[in-house]
Amino acid sequence: MSDERDKAMARKGRITGVVIAAAALLSLLAPWIVHQLGLPIRYEMLIYLGAIAAFLWAFVNIYQLWRMRQDSQG
Repeated sequence: MSDERDKAMARKGRITGVVIAAAALLSLLAPWIVHQLGLPIRYEMLIYLGAIAAFLWAFVNIYQLWRMRQDSQG
């Protein structure tokens, strides 16, 4: 049981890390993407809002991982 739980926690941690990296990259590239596609500036803001949502999702997952680790140790 513990091995399965450890694998699930590791998988969740990797997914969270990928989401954080992708959101950061997307928010850094947002001005370039909008300029290259010739989109209005409001689409850049939409990309930023999507990145904020991804960061919030990641922070919730980080908290859940922290709680899972606390429960498994004590």
